[in-house]
Amino acid sequence: MFKTAEKLKQIAERLSLPLIYKSSFMKDNRSSCEYYDGPGIEAGLHLLENIKKEFNIPILSDVHFPEQVKAAAEVLDIIQIPAYLCMQTSLVTAAAKTGRIINLKHGQFISPQNMSRPVKKVESCGNHNILLTERGYVFGYNDLIVDPRSFYDMGQLGYPVIFDITHSIRKYGIPSSDPAGGARQYLPTLARAGVAAGVDGVFIEAHPIRRMPYAMLPAR
Repeated sequence: MFKTAEKLKQIAERLSLPLIYKSSFMKDNRSSCEYYDGPGIEAGLHLLENIKKEFNIPILSDVHFPEQVKAAAEVLDIIQIPAYLCMQTSLVTAAAKTGRIINLKHGQFISPQNMSRPVKKVESCGNHNILLTERGYVFGYNDLIVDPRSFYDMGQLGYPVIFDITHSIRKYGIPSSDPAGGARQYLPTLARAGVAAGVDGVFIEAHPIRRMPYAMLPAR
């Protein structure tokens, strides 16, 4: 994590782009109990807090249960709601009430217009610090497709739109460490398409080691 954060900061400084660092203290949506699911909330938040202090960069991570939100908000600058959980009212509102920036990942199963529903849940708590992250739509079995129209449609909701490029090419049920776990050949094309469409930032999985940290960079 520290090696990755250091390298990403060097890249961001060279490109004169702000950087948000993301790692998960817990991944509760793994397709098998045998896959690594993170160090847990206590150890994970401790690591993230140390990275925040060491490199002076904002930190983002995801929460899966309302009871995780309070501890997470003490460390995180941005609280992420996972795509599978974007319609979970208790989770979304608990995160919103912290006053932190909320990154709502678009659920693969709903239209871009219907992201207005979780947005309104955040707004109902008096929180208007919202990011919307596109990561593709379910297309048949175990595949995702990116519809560029969604960048426009979600942008009409009034908040910055982030394009999660690397998760949009994932193949369900295959671990990220397996090259077959994603159609990586499409990454450059999708990245250029998203930036050309005017997204406000990009979310990029980057890892020199097997366990995956992430980065989120603005597109401009």
